[in-house]
This record gives sequence, structure tokens and C-alpha cells, in this order.
Amino acid sequence: MELLNINCLGKALRLEGTPAGWQQLFWDNTLVAEKNASAEREGLSALQFELSAVSPDGTAATTRVRLETDLQWQPFLLKYRLLVDEQEAVQGQRNTQDIERQTPVVPITKTNKLSLLGLGALALKLLKSAKLVKVALAGASVAAYSWLFSFQFAIALIACLVFHEYGHIRAMKYFGIKTKGIYLIPFMGGLALSDEKINTRWQDVVISIMGPTFGLLLSIASLVIYWLTGSMFFAGLAAFNALLNLFNLLPILPLDGGHILKSISFSMNSVLGLVACVVGAAFGVFISYTLGLALLGFLLLIGSVEIVFEWRGRHQSHLLPLDRYGQIFSAVWYLITVGALIGIIWYFAGHGDDMLRMPLQILKS
Repeated sequence: MELLNINCLGKALRLEGTPAGWQQLFWDNTLVAEKNASAEREGLSALQFELSAVSPDGTAATTRVRLETDLQWQPFLLKYRLLVDEQEAVQGQRNTQDIERQTPVVPITKTNKLSLLGLGALALKLLKSAKLVKVALAGASVAAYSWLFSFQFAIALIACLVFHEYGHIRAMKYFGIKTKGIYLIPFMGGLALSDEKINTRWQDVVISIMGPTFGLLLSIASLVIYWLTGSMFFAGLAAFNALLNLFNLLPILPLDGGHILKSISFSMNSVLGLVACVVGAAFGVFISYTLGLALLGFLLLIGSVEIVFEWRGRHQSHLLPLDRYGQIFSAVWYLITVGALIGIIWYFAGHGDDMLRMPLQILKS
């Protein structure tokens, strides 16, 4: 990930690094110094290089550049000092908020050949940029769900999907990330797209969980309207919307729950942290099977195993990890959201109506 980007002798000096201790220093996009991964991932460090130049009178001159850093990963804090010929040129520090707001330098890969894959990617990009495609996909989604259920239910389902994806969009805008809008895909759900990449695990958690959180708020609002009016339409909307968002919180990539659990697990620097995550997931599996939610427990187990296998490569990620507070807060937010959605489904399952019992039967299947 990009840790620092400052001006040095009129050109960009960029420091890249990972929590594993690996660091690379670029000057004008040229690698000038490097530090290999080691057990000493934090603390004081220094990278230096020399620049040679020849003056018009033929005299050779050498400029020595040294970047000194004091790095702490959790919570993230980078203090730096740039020395040019032993003279301090600049100093400062960066924290998590600075990493969230930055736009990292992304190397551009040039391709000289045209391929079917490249043409397909270009066509997809052009399609995504057209507003007409959004309307066409939305119309196709309404037609598909009307064919499966009814027109009224299709409109309600589309509203649930849009409200869920709007939660992702709001989170992206909160972090200053440019968005492309919401795309509805028939039989697949919805997709919120952005123009920029995220820089931290915290951004990944918030953007991922805000969709189900908005979905939970919609189910609660529908539940309140049902209490006030007794309308079975709002009862069904609350129950099926809760099921939709609960599935999105399953810990399987690329679902929202997979991103959340992955961000929490990959931010843990100790084996003890991973063990705690695995124990928590195992407890969730046990509760799921105890309550008869076989599908939920099975998918939870698969997602947990996937996270464990990928945990080894967490230090090579370009995303800034969560600090301890962020890990705990994210886990609590996730569990409360999951519990509330299950509670809504369970509440309506006891009303005796076959339609309202359907979401719980799906979980038990």
C-alpha cells in the first residue's frame, strides 16, 4: 500500500509498504531503495539513495537522500523526516484518515495487442457508463421477478434491492469515493459501483455493512407499519427483505459478510486473534444448527474455512488493517445486524401464515 507521497527535489518520492515489514521507495516512479519483509514490522527505519549529476562545467555532483520513518500499524501512525545531504527538507506524520483520503499512484499497464478479452472489457466499460443500460437492467429485473412472483412483489423486491445498494453508495460518498450508481441484475440482485479503490479495511467494512444496515432499517420500518395497519403486504416485505439482507451477510466472498469477516480476520496480527475469530464462527455454526438453520450454519462454516486459508497472505494486502478497536466494533456491528435480521424472520414465522413462514423454512432447508 502507499504509505507516503511527498515532493523531493521537484519530483514525487513515494513509499510503499505492507504490514509484513516490506518497503519500497520510489523517486519519480523509479525504485531507488528497498527493505525486505522481516519480523521488525514497526518502529524506526530508514531508506536512502544517491543521485548523481554532471554540471555544465563538467563537475560531478552527488546528492544523498535519506527518508527516516517511525511506523506504527495499529492504530496506524507514520512519522517521517526527509534529509537531503544531511539537511532536513521536510517532516510530518500521517494517520488512518490520511490513508483513507489519498488517491494512490496506480501503475498503468500498456498492452499493444487487441484480444477478445480486452474488447469485451472495453465493451462492458462502455455499457456501464451508459444510463440507458441502468434503465434496461431495471426493466429486465422487474419483468423477471414479475414472471416468478407478481408485479406488486417485483416492485417491492426492487425497492429492497435499491435501498440496500443505496446504503453502499452512501458509505462510499462518506469516504469521498466517486460512484457510478446502482445496477440491477436480473436473478442476481444489485450492484453498487465506484470509480475508485478503497485504501483501508475500515472502508471495506463500513461500505460492506451499510447495505445490510439500510436493509435492516427498511425491515424495521415495514414492521412498524405492519403493527400500525395490520397490512400483510408490509409483513411480507419486512420478512423477505430481512432474508435478502441476511444472505448478503453470509461470510462468503463476494457477499458483504465475506468482506466484513475477511477485513476483521486479516487485520489480526496474532494467531490468538485468528483463533478467537474461528471460535466465534464455530459458535455461530453451533447456534445455527441448534436452531435448525442448517443452510445458514453450513454457509457460515464454508466462509470461515475460506477466511482461515486466506489469512496467511494478509500482510501482502494493499489495505490498511483495522486497529483493535475497529476489529471489535466491526464484529459487534456485524453480530447485532445478523441477530436483528434473524429476529425479524423468526417473529413473522410464528404468525401462522405460510408466506411469512417461508423465509425461516428457507434457512432451515
